[in-house]
Amino acid sequence: MSEVTVGIIGLVVVLALFLTGIELAFAMILVGFIGFSYLVTLNAGMNVLAKDFFDTFANYGFTVIPLFVLMGQIAFNAGIAKRLYDAAYRFIGHIPGGLAMATVAGATVFKSICGSSPATAATFASVAVPEMDRYNYDKSLSTGTVATVGTLGILLPPSVTLIVFGIITEQSIGKLFLAGIVPGLMIALFFIFTIYIWCRKNPELGPKGDKSTWKQRIASLPEVAWVVVVFLLVIGGLMKGFFTPTEAGSVGTFGVLLLSIIKRDINFKGYIKSVVESLRAACMVLMLIAGSAVLGHFLTRTKIPMIAADWIISLPLSPDIIMVIIAIVYLIGGSFIDDLAFMILATPIFYPAIIKLGYDPLWFGMIIAVTVMIGVVIPPVAINVFVVRAITKQPFSVIYKGVYPFLISLVVAAALLFLFPQLATFLPSALMK
Repeated sequence: MSEVTVGIIGLVVVLALFLTGIELAFAMILVGFIGFSYLVTLNAGMNVLAKDFFDTFANYGFTVIPLFVLMGQIAFNAGIAKRLYDAAYRFIGHIPGGLAMATVAGATVFKSICGSSPATAATFASVAVPEMDRYNYDKSLSTGTVATVGTLGILLPPSVTLIVFGIITEQSIGKLFLAGIVPGLMIALFFIFTIYIWCRKNPELGPKGDKSTWKQRIASLPEVAWVVVVFLLVIGGLMKGFFTPTEAGSVGTFGVLLLSIIKRDINFKGYIKSVVESLRAACMVLMLIAGSAVLGHFLTRTKIPMIAADWIISLPLSPDIIMVIIAIVYLIGGSFIDDLAFMILATPIFYPAIIKLGYDPLWFGMIIAVTVMIGVVIPPVAINVFVVRAITKQPFSVIYKGVYPFLISLVVAAALLFLFPQLATFLPSALMK
């Protein structure tokens, strides 16, 4: 068999193994090792396996992943999200749909210290849904909102998805973080506008909450200010070159931990729980990266990425149409495989084509991030919906009914990014020369 045929068979086997229930990381490792050994030698396959694992788990740069995950877990277990939600509620909870809008606002600020989408969905499913139940909010609106706001963590820094994308494509993580700010805030505003229109058409979906006094509103602002300070410290340090991404993760994690200790929001048991949860999530991501490296060496040997890139750019289509097709592939693939895992699997194949087509790598990262945002809330593998269902015990049909209106916002945001790439590239070019 030719090397290309072996590579295609390998990719099919990876997907088949995943469908049997095997974790994608292990499927990539197994196929990559066997395929490389078949094409070269068993000894070469063993060397590649050992080297890729060592390089992944001993790479200092990869420590940025557990650090930013730990920062979010500490914030989660310290109850910071609840106080951010309460602060947002003080200002807009008294208007129709205000509690749902406050959920979006609170989650947007919380994302500045938490890079995990499922963690945000779990947090606000526990915090916001009971409050919306108390004011007789429609179940679809409440559960759909908390499932969707979790997606903001994929685009807003410190996003684990953007960190992994930066590692795979060798792009500046600081620039990727800056590139995600404008599109992320734009999508958050779109979410709020969606809720406003939804509740304006049918006020019974989101009845008014209690109106707070200005004294209560002002008293809630320090909770937001502390989080903003940590965010500016982390992103500002990255932007000015004071910190490497790993150092920024360390500073941010220490800042959130110190804040939580001073305010007595977390005890030793809560800290240990945060560390354990962070290690579990980080090891999962690192295993995916190691698996991607092993499979990547196999695919490079087959020359499939280069052949695919040449084939894609030779299509008798405009570059924009090709880019749309690539985004659809990510969307479909992410609907059947965990979106982060599929991004790790597909990016080494499509990235060379994107570069040859002349697209900005940062802009491509934002397009993929928005695509992943859609993937985590559409069936069949919608991790955020599964998280919300586990906490609220609501049927999938109810949650999906609430999710679908927000998908319009995500599609509009993706279209705007296509038409105006400057939405993603302006901040990095202006602030990081």
